[in-house]
Amino acid sequence: MPSTKTSRRAHSRPIVARSSIPATMRAAVIDHYGDPSVFSIETIPVPTPNAQEVLIALDTIGVGSWDPELRSGKWDEGRTKFPLILGIDGSGTVAAMGATVTRFALGDRVYSYSFENPKGGFYAEYVAVPAGRVAHIPAELDMIRAGAVPAIGLTALQGLDDTLEIAAGENVIVYGASGNVGMIALQFAKLRGARVLAVASGGDGVELARRLGADQALDGRGDDVDAALEQFAPDGVDAVLAFAGGKELTRCLDAIRKRGRLAYPDGVEPEPRKRRGLRITTYDAQTGVRQLERFNAAIAESKLEVPIAAVFSLGDVARAHERIERGHVIGKVVLNAST
Repeated sequence: MPSTKTSRRAHSRPIVARSSIPATMRAAVIDHYGDPSVFSIETIPVPTPNAQEVLIALDTIGVGSWDPELRSGKWDEGRTKFPLILGIDGSGTVAAMGATVTRFALGDRVYSYSFENPKGGFYAEYVAVPAGRVAHIPAELDMIRAGAVPAIGLTALQGLDDTLEIAAGENVIVYGASGNVGMIALQFAKLRGARVLAVASGGDGVELARRLGADQALDGRGDDVDAALEQFAPDGVDAVLAFAGGKELTRCLDAIRKRGRLAYPDGVEPEPRKRRGLRITTYDAQTGVRQLERFNAAIAESKLEVPIAAVFSLGDVARAHERIERGHVIGKVVLNAST
């Protein structure tokens, strides 16, 4: 354990910061749960990073398909404190950093995923994030796509690699392949050498899945799922990665061979029922230096495509939520932090 004297000296060192950081910023704030009209754009202090944090001047902010549920209170566990700033990921440049942060320099292009971020969410012009949850933007991504992809990309990659442990040559179903996480998972499954049946939504969803490399794609609500499964893998599939629930998913589970695997992120509803002979696992994406490095390597190797459905200004955050709540969004919705 370091001495008290050493500890005080380390924490007294100043942060490294740009001279142009303002004292205040705009942020989309809610002070109670409700519909999209609860958002208000307010002027609040720019957060000050501690010794282990990075202050990011945000460019692009991801709007998750789960964000309207957080805004409405559906996922409230009794710990929420208002006023609240939503948003768990985004991209921008390093504006300041704590004294112990060594992996970054001022002005670096970075992205971050930080669920329940200690100093407020990403629906703002600046965010202070623990340095371990920040990574350099790979050359393959522009700022918009880098802001769109952290949460969905980490969820996709960890579902395939850590939970399902997909191997080359396996037959894999990506259920919900035209959704935000599914469209990334499909590409990473192909990167790992799997044969992929993509169950998408609508004709445009099927078209997207095919363009992203699916070996076979179908509309889960309109096509003959049983016939497609028989054609794709007559002897059964090895694994299913699911981002939605329902009776069509149940039919996909019927096609999993004995000792096969199903994985799905927490929050999928209705939750799949346990089955004898199948390994069924739910998981949450983790963020840290190791996870982000592995994610960046997969982005580079796969030449990842990140489809964007719409870009809204920060001031139009309510419209962004309304767009998601109307349903059937093909691509990611993002906010531009500077407008």
